[in-house]
Amino acid sequence: MTWIVFEKVGKRFGNKWTIAGLDLKIEKGEFFTLLGPSGCGKTTTLRLIAGLEIADEGKIFIAGKDVTRVPPQQRRVAMVFQNYALYPHMTVAENIAYPLKVRGVPREEQEKKVKENARRLRIEHLLERMPNMISGGEQQRVAVARAMVQEPNVFLFDEPLSNLDARLRLEARRFLRRIQKDLGITAVYVTHDQAEAMAMSDRVGVMKEGRLIQIGSPEEIYLRPADIFVGSFVGNFPMNFIEGTAQAQAEKLFFQSDEFKIPLPQNLKIKTGEKLTLGIRPEHIEASSSGSAQEELNGIIEDIEQLGSEMIVSVSVAGKTLLIRHTTRAELKTGTQAFLKIPSSSLHLFNSEGKRLN
Repeated sequence: MTWIVFEKVGKRFGNKWTIAGLDLKIEKGEFFTLLGPSGCGKTTTLRLIAGLEIADEGKIFIAGKDVTRVPPQQRRVAMVFQNYALYPHMTVAENIAYPLKVRGVPREEQEKKVKENARRLRIEHLLERMPNMISGGEQQRVAVARAMVQEPNVFLFDEPLSNLDARLRLEARRFLRRIQKDLGITAVYVTHDQAEAMAMSDRVGVMKEGRLIQIGSPEEIYLRPADIFVGSFVGNFPMNFIEGTAQAQAEKLFFQSDEFKIPLPQNLKIKTGEKLTLGIRPEHIEASSSGSAQEELNGIIEDIEQLGSEMIVSVSVAGKTLLIRHTTRAELKTGTQAFLKIPSSSLHLFNSEGKRLN
């Protein structure tokens, strides 16, 4: 069932359209992430759902109801902010209960719901403490508990993990994902961290300059980026891009850029001489220190960056530099020759406008 709908939604600040003609559908119980760089409009989109911003154009629906002009307190949405927004003069229990207190819920019911949610999030031992007496990870759980007591239609998360260290961030994203699935509540999550988006989401919407460029599962976004922007933004390491043209030789199709040449899948509808951009993910290139000069590609290792379980290798091939994510213990040394293999199925081709071709 579709739970959140945007129909041609636009939001303007001054003379600038931060969101322009946005169409979006989010399903009930889905964990949906808005991913993009700073200033792309993802937080504004979240605030439009919450009612903290009002659309200048279009309509917004939640659970089948037009909420475009409905105030925040009547939308049944709960938002967890980047800084958690806990009241420093209140105990943990008082912070969790605050939304219920504002609504005039009887004190006995407040206490019951606070205890239930604190037990579910394993923070019942913190209820009498003040926010400055608990860790960042614990503060995040308090903020989630405060959202949960409201029994919302939608959870909204605005970069809630950005203030945590790397280890806590991994724990917290597993925790948020588990809680959301256990409750079955629709969640909309905003982040600029593609690793978070890929790990947590049912679907991801990649945004740029107030527009959704691509929506799909994490796997779809990774394996078939709609354009160069998505290909460059999604992935642990930047995709390699090389500009060139399509060339035919002996009834075979090649991508060529100066002396750089690589065979292409033969089922592509591409004209000879057509301008292309070739994309190759670093993890899809296999490098070895031994091979033959007749290999498809070979070059000189310019640099090796050791990262423990893997290394990032820079190889100069026919004047082009390729980054390779190398996870084996093969003997690779700076200044020596490397022989490369790239499956044709791992090549990404984009036209002169940056749109995906294959």
